[in-house]
Amino acid sequence: MSMLKEFKEFAMRGNVIDLAVGVVIGGAFGKIVTSLVDQIIMPPIGVLTGGVDFSQMKWVLKPADNTDPAHKVAEVAIGYGNFINTLIQFLIIAFAIFLVVKAINKLTRRQEAAPAPPAPDVVLLTEIRDLLKAQDRK
Repeated sequence: MSMLKEFKEFAMRGNVIDLAVGVVIGGAFGKIVTSLVDQIIMPPIGVLTGGVDFSQMKWVLKPADNTDPAHKVAEVAIGYGNFINTLIQFLIIAFAIFLVVKAINKLTRRQEAAPAPPAPDVVLLTEIRDLLKAQDRK
């Protein structure tokens, strides 16, 4: 079997295609959550905390030195505010996935709980059995 044919069989399996679709949708969902956190959730939190912008929060290890234009030194800082934003985004994504999985599990349990109606041949055989029992009693 040629390498190209093997690769084609691998790439066309249902699981690989499902994974690709999941990755694309996940990327788009990540952008939506980022926008939700940055433009909707963080501004009210900033107002509640006295106008603090989390994305600008940092711990400066070495300040920038711009006194000598020939030898500019960039600032060295730990941006913990961006980490807080990312942590909030993660919590929102985790909660959204939890809700989706919970809904899917609820639907799955509901389908399992409902008994399947008997097949027509089973119904017919049951009627024949009952008729035979009735004849034996006579």
